[in-house]
Amino acid sequence: MQKKISMIIVLLILMTSNLLSSSDVYISATVNDQIITNYDIKKEKTYLIILNPNLSKLNEKKVTKIATKSLINELIKKIELEKYFNFEKKNPYLDKVFIDFYKRLNLKDEKEFKELLSNKKTYSLKEIKNKLKIEVFWNELIFKRYKNQVKIDENILNKKVDDKNNLTLNEYLLSEIFFKRNKDESLDIKISKIRSSIDEIGFNNTANIFSISESANFGGKIGWVAETNLSKLIAVELKKIVAGQYTNTIQVGNNFLILKIEQIRSKKQNVDKKAQLEEMRVFESNRQLRLFSNIYFNKVKINYSINEK
Repeated sequence: MQKKISMIIVLLILMTSNLLSSSDVYISATVNDQIITNYDIKKEKTYLIILNPNLSKLNEKKVTKIATKSLINELIKKIELEKYFNFEKKNPYLDKVFIDFYKRLNLKDEKEFKELLSNKKTYSLKEIKNKLKIEVFWNELIFKRYKNQVKIDENILNKKVDDKNNLTLNEYLLSEIFFKRNKDESLDIKISKIRSSIDEIGFNNTANIFSISESANFGGKIGWVAETNLSKLIAVELKKIVAGQYTNTIQVGNNFLILKIEQIRSKKQNVDKKAQLEEMRVFESNRQLRLFSNIYFNKVKINYSINEK
């Protein structure tokens, strides 16, 4: 009964606004007693196209599916986080995350970002910050839960720094598809589906559909990565391909990874050992925490009732 009442209230708010009439709005999905409307999905689609413009090349049905999945995952995180955090409380990291976010979109300041949102008729600036707050709190939760399980081998890091001093090494601009095997599907079939999708709609759009990484909304783009920050296995796989190509499937724990090289640049290394070691510690720590994030999300997701109309 309470679930029905909460749904009715949300719908009434939408229908009595100037944005929608009763014939325009309907429930597209639910997570427990929380609803996702077609209007939410419409805004999310526009937002995701801002993050990954290649999505605009896909048909409406595929973009709708991607946006619905994105909102369901976000809502699960928010409901879970409300058990541990007060969303009304100011988070000290949010401002920096917000600046990094719009710079990732090649925008110079908040004003330019606000103009972009206004022109695209998607979320307001406040709504974007609320979405980012979910990710900030989620990362904080993962760090608190798993920080003691992060293992850094200082000997390996020191050797990497010593080996690369005064050498010319590659840096890669990478995109990723990080995925898991479904219980009812063989790995070969899953890989075949992903490869077929890459051939049909491109790597970045395929990342939006199949990747379970937080980079998925950006079309799998993870930015520039120094060769020395990569595991030996991944470095070897990248050496086999050139810019514009993607790797064979790489197993990472219980999950799987496909990487695409967008660009390659060579850089002469004159190493500040202390600074380089710290950079590598942060990179490796974040890599492990991303894995823990996926593990934890999949663990809590099974406790939620998800219904797509």
